[in-house]
Amino acid sequence: MDNPRRILLVDDDSGIREVARTVLEMVGGYDVETAASGLEGLEKARTSPPDAIVLDVMMPGLDGPATFARLQEQPETRDVPVILLTAKTQAADRSRFASMGVAGMLPKPFDPMALCDQIAGMLDWQP
Repeated sequence: MDNPRRILLVDDDSGIREVARTVLEMVGGYDVETAASGLEGLEKARTSPPDAIVLDVMMPGLDGPATFARLQEQPETRDVPVILLTAKTQAADRSRFASMGVAGMLPKPFDPMALCDQIAGMLDWQP
């Protein structure tokens, strides 16, 4: 692909950021930028909107749902699809997140080998 799709990965866990980034770049061929907090993610998304955002739900300070709400308020990031990365997989949590208008949800811990296919499937991206 001449111009790889850009994904912004926002997670406060450096280990998760590193594993996901490596897999998305090496296996998926994506251009991945990372952010360690909701505020950092908002700033990076606003200044250079990615093709998609993978956003951790539970982070200190500005959590995933609050970050998503702010992304929706900004014209630069309103149309960027967001996939939530969450350990909260109870039906009530899934229902609440789905009602927010996110593109999808990935369970935590995720399967690194399935990550690229899962993201591409949720966003309807062709390989």
